Amino acid sequence: MSNPQQQSSDVANAYVLPFEQLRMTDVESVGGKNASLGEMISQLSSTGVRVPTGFATTSLAFRDFLEHNNLTERIQKRLENLNIDDVRALAEAGKEIRG
Repeated sequence: MSNPQQQSSDVANAYVLPFEQLRMTDVESVGGKNASLGEMISQLSSTGVRVPTGFATTSLAFRDFLEHNNLTERIQKRLENLNIDDVRALAEAGKEIRG
């Protein structure tokens, strides 16, 4: 297995990572649920606790997807003048952005 610095670099530059490579220190890259699954696999599988395997897509993959499809700027423009205290406006903006 690679050294911790190399593994950290691999996580930071990856689009998809198997749960087995994830730890709680990877929350920023893959979110809390995915990092928790990785942590459980690494800490509990040896005790007989069965945790389903799988993979996580990373926040880098998401950001690059948005950028590649010219969505980042469109989203930013939609949010520019949004009144964050207006719950209906927030819901409408969210719906438009998801669409």
